[in-house]
Amino acid sequence: MDPDLGRLLLEASRQVGADLVAELQERGFDDARPGHAAVALRIDRRSGTRMGDLAARAGMTKQGMLLLVDDLESRGYVRRVADPDDARARIVRLTVRGRRYVAEFRRALAAVEGRARRDLGDARYEAMRAALEDLVSGSAEAADGVDGSGDDAEA
Repeated sequence: MDPDLGRLLLEASRQVGADLVAELQERGFDDARPGHAAVALRIDRRSGTRMGDLAARAGMTKQGMLLLVDDLESRGYVRRVADPDDARARIVRLTVRGRRYVAEFRRALAAVEGRARRDLGDARYEAMRAALEDLVSGSAEAADGVDGSGDDAEA
């Protein structure tokens, strides 16, 4: 029996995550995890970002974001500072190590995506990306027609 779509997407995600971790390890970030990028890439480089804003940007709960920020802080990627506009709030800022991580993550992602493009070829890679973007945005039915059947039958 062929694996279902959910399983294929999960396995593909796991493979990309493992490839990214391997790339980051080669670049000196032995403790990097795929979930770290969900936080680090969403922090405003100049002023930092409030925890609630980070959670919203990442589509996570505040509690989930708190756990990730705690982990990143313990690894030296971020630090929390007082919010000058709200004494109750804290701002998450990237450390020097965190800024290096973000730069290397972007390079690692480009390398992983470049390998996928080479392995699949340009046309299959672009088709895969377009199909995944349609699935994620919910526009696959719109692209295939009103009834979602994929038939281009005229009324």
